[in-house]
Amino acid sequence: MESLLKVPVASWARIRILQITDTHLFAGEHETLLGVNTYRSYHAVLSAIQAQGQDVDLIVATGDLAQDHSQEAYHHFTRGIAQLSAPCVWLPGNHDFQPAMVDVLAQAGIAPSKHVLLGDAWQIILLDSQVFGEPHGELSEYQLELLERSLLRFPERHTLLLLHHHPLASGCTWLDQHSLRNAHHLDAVLARYPQVKNVLCGHIHQELDLDWNGRRLMATPSTCVQFKPHCTNFTIDDVGPGWRYLDLLSDGSLETRVYRLSGSEFLPDMDSDGY
Repeated sequence: MESLLKVPVASWARIRILQITDTHLFAGEHETLLGVNTYRSYHAVLSAIQAQGQDVDLIVATGDLAQDHSQEAYHHFTRGIAQLSAPCVWLPGNHDFQPAMVDVLAQAGIAPSKHVLLGDAWQIILLDSQVFGEPHGELSEYQLELLERSLLRFPERHTLLLLHHHPLASGCTWLDQHSLRNAHHLDAVLARYPQVKNVLCGHIHQELDLDWNGRRLMATPSTCVQFKPHCTNFTIDDVGPGWRYLDLLSDGSLETRVYRLSGSEFLPDMDSDGY
Protein backbone atom coordinates (compact mmCIF):
# COMPACT_ATOMS: atom_id res chain seq x y z
CA MET A 1 0.00 0.00 0.00
CA GLU A 2 1.33 3.43 -0.96
CA SER A 3 2.49 5.34 2.11
CA LEU A 4 0.14 8.04 3.32
CA LEU A 5 1.14 11.50 4.41
CA LYS A 6 -1.28 13.05 6.86
CA VAL A 7 -1.05 16.82 6.96
CA PRO A 8 -2.70 18.77 9.78
CA VAL A 9 -4.40 21.91 8.51
CA ALA A 10 -4.89 25.32 10.08
CA SER A 11 -8.58 25.48 9.16
CA TRP A 12 -11.01 22.73 8.21
CA ALA A 13 -13.00 25.25 6.17
CA ARG A 14 -10.15 26.37 3.86
CA ILE A 15 -7.01 24.38 3.07
CA ARG A 16 -4.38 26.35 1.18
CA ILE A 17 -2.05 24.68 -1.34
CA LEU A 18 0.92 26.35 -3.04
CA GLN A 19 1.93 24.95 -6.43
CA ILE A 20 5.47 25.46 -7.73
CA THR A 21 6.34 23.86 -11.02
CA ASP A 22 8.92 23.56 -13.79
CA THR A 23 11.84 25.19 -12.02
CA HIS A 24 14.35 23.65 -14.52
CA LEU A 25 17.31 24.13 -12.21
CA PHE A 26 20.90 23.35 -13.18
CA ALA A 27 23.93 22.36 -11.15
CA GLY A 28 25.41 25.81 -11.78
CA GLU A 29 23.76 28.87 -10.31
CA HIS A 30 24.56 30.95 -13.39
CA GLU A 31 23.16 28.65 -16.07
CA THR A 32 20.21 29.72 -18.18
CA LEU A 33 17.29 28.18 -20.03
CA LEU A 34 16.25 30.13 -23.13
CA GLY A 35 17.96 33.18 -21.71
CA VAL A 36 16.50 32.97 -18.19
CA ASN A 37 18.66 32.24 -15.16
CA THR A 38 16.46 29.55 -13.59
CA TYR A 39 18.20 29.64 -10.19
CA ARG A 40 17.59 33.37 -9.82
CA SER A 41 14.02 33.22 -11.11
CA TYR A 42 13.24 30.37 -8.67
CA HIS A 43 14.57 32.38 -5.75
CA ALA A 44 12.76 35.50 -6.91
CA VAL A 45 9.51 33.52 -6.90
CA LEU A 46 10.26 32.18 -3.41
CA SER A 47 11.00 35.71 -2.17
CA ALA A 48 7.72 36.99 -3.63
CA ILE A 49 5.82 34.14 -1.97
CA GLN A 50 7.42 34.92 1.38
CA ALA A 51 6.58 38.61 0.95
CA GLN A 52 2.91 37.70 0.42
CA GLY A 53 2.84 36.15 3.89
CA GLN A 54 0.20 33.58 3.00
CA ASP A 55 -0.44 30.74 5.42
CA VAL A 56 0.06 27.55 3.39
CA ASP A 57 -0.78 24.02 4.50
CA LEU A 58 1.08 22.14 1.76
CA ILE A 59 3.44 22.82 -1.17
CA VAL A 60 3.12 20.72 -4.31
CA ALA A 61 6.01 20.61 -6.80
CA THR A 62 4.68 19.24 -10.07
CA GLY A 63 7.78 18.22 -11.97
CA ASP A 64 10.69 19.35 -14.13
CA LEU A 65 12.52 20.50 -11.01
CA ALA A 66 15.89 19.93 -12.70
CA GLN A 67 17.03 20.50 -16.28
CA ASP A 68 20.38 18.71 -16.30
CA HIS A 69 19.76 15.53 -14.21
CA SER A 70 22.29 16.67 -11.61
CA GLN A 71 22.08 16.05 -7.88
CA GLU A 72 23.14 19.65 -7.28
CA ALA A 73 20.09 20.93 -9.16
CA TYR A 74 17.87 19.04 -6.73
CA HIS A 75 19.90 20.37 -3.82
CA HIS A 76 19.19 23.87 -5.12
CA PHE A 77 15.49 23.04 -5.12
CA THR A 78 15.47 21.65 -1.57
CA ARG A 79 17.51 24.52 -0.13
CA GLY A 80 15.10 26.96 -1.68
CA ILE A 81 11.90 25.23 -0.62
CA ALA A 82 13.24 24.95 2.93
CA GLN A 83 12.74 28.74 3.16
CA LEU A 84 8.99 28.03 3.31
CA SER A 85 7.56 26.43 6.40
CA ALA A 86 4.92 24.14 4.86
CA PRO A 87 5.62 20.48 4.04
CA CYS A 88 6.28 19.68 0.37
CA VAL A 89 5.35 16.74 -1.87
CA TRP A 90 6.47 16.21 -5.44
CA LEU A 91 6.12 14.29 -8.66
CA PRO A 92 8.52 13.90 -11.62
CA GLY A 93 8.37 15.64 -14.97
CA ASN A 94 9.82 14.59 -18.30
CA HIS A 95 13.11 16.43 -17.64
CA ASP A 96 13.64 14.93 -14.18
CA PHE A 97 16.12 12.15 -13.35
CA GLN A 98 14.40 10.14 -10.67
CA PRO A 99 17.42 8.31 -9.15
CA ALA A 100 18.96 11.67 -8.19
CA MET A 101 15.60 13.27 -7.46
CA VAL A 102 14.42 10.59 -5.03
CA ASP A 103 17.68 10.48 -3.10
CA VAL A 104 18.27 14.22 -2.73
CA LEU A 105 14.69 15.10 -1.82
CA ALA A 106 14.54 12.28 0.73
CA GLN A 107 17.82 13.45 2.29
CA ALA A 108 16.25 16.88 2.68
CA GLY A 109 13.24 15.43 4.48
CA ILE A 110 10.81 16.04 1.63
CA ALA A 111 8.18 13.31 1.73
CA PRO A 112 8.09 10.82 -1.17
CA SER A 113 4.43 10.11 -0.42
CA LYS A 114 2.07 10.23 -3.39
CA HIS A 115 -1.14 10.12 -1.34
CA VAL A 116 -1.82 12.98 1.07
CA LEU A 117 -4.69 13.35 3.51
CA LEU A 118 -5.51 16.96 4.35
CA GLY A 119 -7.67 17.46 7.41
CA ASP A 120 -10.87 15.42 7.44
CA ALA A 121 -12.36 16.16 4.02
CA TRP A 122 -9.68 16.27 1.29
CA GLN A 123 -6.99 14.10 -0.25
CA ILE A 124 -4.34 14.70 -2.91
CA ILE A 125 -3.11 11.93 -5.20
CA LEU A 126 0.10 12.45 -7.20
CA LEU A 127 0.71 10.36 -10.33
CA ASP A 128 3.95 9.70 -12.20
CA SER A 129 3.37 10.34 -15.92
CA GLN A 130 7.06 10.32 -16.89
CA VAL A 131 8.23 8.29 -19.88
CA PHE A 132 11.96 8.50 -19.35
CA GLY A 133 13.77 10.13 -22.26
CA GLU A 134 10.54 11.28 -23.93
CA PRO A 135 8.76 14.64 -23.68
CA HIS A 136 5.27 13.14 -23.74
CA GLY A 137 3.61 11.46 -20.78
CA GLU A 138 1.88 8.17 -20.14
CA LEU A 139 0.39 6.56 -17.05
CA SER A 140 1.44 2.95 -16.49
CA GLU A 141 -1.02 0.28 -15.43
CA TYR A 142 0.57 0.47 -11.99
CA GLN A 143 -0.13 4.21 -11.73
CA LEU A 144 -3.75 3.76 -12.80
CA GLU A 145 -4.18 0.92 -10.31
CA LEU A 146 -2.58 3.04 -7.60
CA LEU A 147 -5.04 5.82 -8.37
CA GLU A 148 -8.00 3.48 -8.14
CA ARG A 149 -6.80 1.88 -4.91
CA SER A 150 -6.33 5.29 -3.34
CA LEU A 151 -9.80 6.44 -4.39
CA LEU A 152 -11.39 3.24 -3.10
CA ARG A 153 -9.57 3.58 0.20
CA PHE A 154 -11.10 6.99 0.99
CA PRO A 155 -14.25 7.26 -1.14
CA GLU A 156 -15.77 9.98 1.05
CA ARG A 157 -12.93 12.48 0.52
CA HIS A 158 -12.89 15.27 -2.05
CA THR A 159 -9.90 14.64 -4.28
CA LEU A 160 -7.34 16.83 -6.05
CA LEU A 161 -5.38 14.84 -8.64
CA LEU A 162 -1.87 15.92 -9.68
CA LEU A 163 0.30 14.89 -12.61
CA HIS A 164 2.94 16.59 -14.73
CA HIS A 165 1.51 16.16 -18.23
CA HIS A 166 -1.76 17.71 -19.37
CA PRO A 167 -4.46 15.18 -20.34
CA LEU A 168 -6.46 17.62 -22.49
CA ALA A 169 -5.29 19.69 -25.45
CA SER A 170 -4.02 23.09 -24.34
CA GLY A 171 -4.50 24.78 -27.71
CA CYS A 172 -0.74 24.88 -28.37
CA THR A 173 -0.16 22.43 -31.22
CA TRP A 174 3.53 21.90 -30.52
CA LEU A 175 2.96 21.36 -26.79
CA ASP A 176 0.00 19.05 -27.32
CA GLN A 177 2.28 16.59 -29.11
CA HIS A 178 3.86 16.15 -25.66
CA SER A 179 0.67 15.69 -23.62
CA LEU A 180 -0.53 12.60 -21.73
CA ARG A 181 -0.75 9.93 -24.44
CA ASN A 182 -3.24 7.68 -22.65
CA ALA A 183 -5.52 10.34 -21.20
CA HIS A 184 -8.50 8.20 -22.24
CA HIS A 185 -7.40 5.53 -19.74
CA LEU A 186 -7.22 8.11 -16.97
CA ASP A 187 -10.61 9.47 -18.00
CA ALA A 188 -12.11 5.97 -17.83
CA VAL A 189 -10.92 5.52 -14.24
CA LEU A 190 -12.06 8.98 -13.12
CA ALA A 191 -15.49 8.46 -14.66
CA ARG A 192 -16.15 5.99 -11.84
CA TYR A 193 -15.12 8.44 -9.11
CA PRO A 194 -17.06 11.72 -9.15
CA GLN A 195 -15.20 12.90 -6.03
CA VAL A 196 -12.31 13.84 -8.37
CA LYS A 197 -13.47 17.21 -9.62
CA ASN A 198 -10.08 18.93 -9.99
CA VAL A 199 -6.90 17.98 -11.88
CA LEU A 200 -3.69 20.01 -11.61
CA CYS A 201 -0.69 19.86 -13.96
CA GLY A 202 2.60 21.53 -14.82
CA HIS A 203 4.59 20.96 -18.01
CA ILE A 204 3.13 23.58 -20.37
CA HIS A 205 4.69 26.70 -18.78
CA GLN A 206 1.43 28.66 -18.99
CA GLU A 207 -1.81 29.18 -17.12
CA LEU A 208 -4.67 26.89 -18.13
CA ASP A 209 -8.16 26.46 -16.67
CA LEU A 210 -10.46 24.21 -18.74
CA ASP A 211 -13.36 21.80 -18.36
CA TRP A 212 -12.38 18.17 -18.94
CA ASN A 213 -15.52 16.03 -19.01
CA GLY A 214 -16.97 17.81 -16.00
CA ARG A 215 -13.68 18.16 -14.15
CA ARG A 216 -11.66 21.32 -13.76
CA LEU A 217 -8.24 20.99 -15.39
CA MET A 218 -5.61 23.54 -14.39
CA ALA A 219 -1.99 24.14 -15.36
CA THR A 220 0.36 26.69 -13.86
CA PRO A 221 3.15 28.97 -15.07
CA SER A 222 6.75 27.91 -14.64
CA THR A 223 9.06 29.65 -12.20
CA CYS A 224 11.29 30.43 -15.21
CA VAL A 225 10.44 30.60 -18.95
CA GLN A 226 6.83 30.89 -20.18
CA PHE A 227 5.35 29.48 -23.41
CA LYS A 228 2.86 31.58 -25.35
CA PRO A 229 -0.68 30.14 -25.43
CA HIS A 230 -2.51 29.12 -28.62
CA CYS A 231 0.53 28.79 -30.89
CA THR A 232 1.15 26.22 -33.59
CA ASN A 233 4.94 26.29 -33.32
CA PHE A 234 7.35 26.75 -30.41
CA THR A 235 6.82 30.29 -29.13
CA ILE A 236 8.13 31.92 -25.95
CA ASP A 237 5.98 34.37 -24.00
CA ASP A 238 7.25 37.58 -22.42
CA VAL A 239 5.17 37.33 -19.23
CA GLY A 240 6.81 36.74 -15.87
CA PRO A 241 7.46 33.56 -13.89
CA GLY A 242 4.54 32.43 -11.74
CA TRP A 243 3.02 30.23 -9.07
CA ARG A 244 -0.48 29.21 -7.98
CA TYR A 245 -2.47 29.05 -4.75
CA LEU A 246 -5.41 26.71 -4.41
CA ASP A 247 -7.95 26.93 -1.60
CA LEU A 248 -9.74 23.63 -0.98
CA LEU A 249 -13.08 24.29 0.69
CA SER A 250 -14.96 21.92 2.97
CA ASP A 251 -17.87 21.55 0.55
CA GLY A 252 -15.59 20.14 -2.16
CA SER A 253 -15.27 23.33 -4.16
CA LEU A 254 -11.97 24.96 -5.05
CA GLU A 255 -10.82 28.54 -5.43
CA THR A 256 -7.53 29.36 -7.12
CA ARG A 257 -5.36 32.22 -8.31
CA VAL A 258 -2.13 32.52 -10.27
CA TYR A 259 0.48 35.16 -9.41
CA ARG A 260 3.44 36.32 -11.48
CA LEU A 261 6.59 38.32 -10.94
CA SER A 262 6.39 41.81 -12.36
CA GLY A 263 9.16 43.59 -14.25
CA SER A 264 11.47 42.45 -17.04
CA GLU A 265 14.36 40.91 -15.10
CA PHE A 266 13.52 37.41 -16.33
CA LEU A 267 12.68 38.23 -19.91
CA PRO A 268 13.78 35.27 -22.08
CA ASP A 269 15.62 35.24 -25.38
CA MET A 270 12.61 35.76 -27.64
CA ASP A 271 14.57 34.54 -30.67
CA SER A 272 15.05 31.03 -29.26
CA ASP A 273 13.57 28.33 -31.46
CA GLY A 274 13.50 25.40 -29.03
CA TYR A 275 15.30 23.64 -26.19
